Amino acid sequence: MPMIRLTAPAGALTEAGRESVRRELAEVLLRWEGAPDTAFFRAQAWSYLVELPEGAQRTAEDDVPRFLVEVTVPQGALSERRKAGLVEETTRTVLSAAGLTPDDALRVWVLVNEQPDGTWGAGGAVIRHADLVALAKGQRSDA
Repeated sequence: MPMIRLTAPAGALTEAGRESVRRELAEVLLRWEGAPDTAFFRAQAWSYLVELPEGAQRTAEDDVPRFLVEVTVPQGALSERRKAGLVEETTRTVLSAAGLTPDDALRVWVLVNEQPDGTWGAGGAVIRHADLVALAKGQRSDA
């Protein structure tokens, strides 16, 4: 199951962006992963917002807010095309939530972490990618 975590300095997101960004990022991740739009899969797409205290982040150059998005998916869940689309749409989503423009895109970094098969567990059991694919096929409205 996918997870997405946005780390941002406190106050770097607009009020509306702070309220909506977690749900929007989860939706982006599910779309690019190709998961069916069902209650079960939406409930498994965990999205976190970690806000850093004032002064906790800076570069060697300045202290302009930067954003780190960490995505964790089962290995093999994303093709190169899907990873590229995920990174692009995630970046746009974060920029929008922060009230920034595409010119600020380098302030958003997206790390895609692929969890090797057999190393992901939930509900007290190991979850395998093949099991998720089979479950998704069974829940698709177009199947």
